[in-house]
Amino acid sequence: MLPTNPEDRRFEDYPVGAVFEFGTVTMTQADIIAFARQYDPQDMHVDPAIAAAGPTGGIIASGWHTVGVMMKMFTEHYLPKNGLASPGIDELRWPRPVRPGDTLRVRATVTEARRSRTKPDRGLVHALVEVLNQHDETVLTMRPMNLIRTRTPVNA
Repeated sequence: MLPTNPEDRRFEDYPVGAVFEFGTVTMTQADIIAFARQYDPQDMHVDPAIAAAGPTGGIIASGWHTVGVMMKMFTEHYLPKNGLASPGIDELRWPRPVRPGDTLRVRATVTEARRSRTKPDRGLVHALVEVLNQHDETVLTMRPMNLIRTRTPVNA
């Protein structure tokens, strides 16, 4: 389990196989439309009448909105406060739409963790991140990697 204090988290707190669940955010239609108007103005995200008549059967959140909501929870509950930049994400999927009223939470499973060979003060942690709705249905998956400081460098 991750230490409570984000300032105390280090690479050693992310063992392979560890599963962390956290956060809840309820998506409102107003928030979905507001985000989409600014960043992803497709009809299925911004126009209730057109969305209701289309294949989605109603307003759905932009996948990018879902990523943003996930990232806030990921940052507040999973990543250390002393974090380093992320080298990237290997995969991002939206297997199911997010609808107004859905309550989302995050599950992160550490799939790989290795110390850097060239920088002994950090390690690289890979995870499978899943965002689940209130029915335990997966609405987003991604495979990020994060550079995280170690407590004690290998060469120290």
